[in-house]
Amino acid sequence: MNWKLIFQLSCFGLIMAFATVSLIPEKVEPVFWVVIFVFCAVVIARAAPGKYFLHGFLVSLVNCVWITAVHIYFYNSYVAHHADMASMYTGIHPRRMMLLYGPLFGVLFGLILGVFAYVASKLTTKKAAGA
Repeated sequence: MNWKLIFQLSCFGLIMAFATVSLIPEKVEPVFWVVIFVFCAVVIARAAPGKYFLHGFLVSLVNCVWITAVHIYFYNSYVAHHADMASMYTGIHPRRMMLLYGPLFGVLFGLILGVFAYVASKLTTKKAAGA
């Protein structure tokens, strides 16, 4: 496992966590994520020492920690820019709901990024050691 690679790629999740608080509207957010997933998948395929699916999965799990923490901490600013998200939370405090759903989304998107990384490993060539 290349933990350094996993942590470095998860920094995109940290950047997106802050960017989605007030900069990136929820309607265009998926476009950013698709670009990030494709980039991460290619980097994993070229730099990981194998276990491509697992590397992608773990990147998304670390992402969910960053994103959940930032969205909970900046909750008021986040929901001010994501009205649809605010309407989802009924019957339970929204921060608690984020704490429950964050890891579930991390697993779901981990499966997706894992598949992206696996497919990318079949479509790309490994980066030469030392290059």
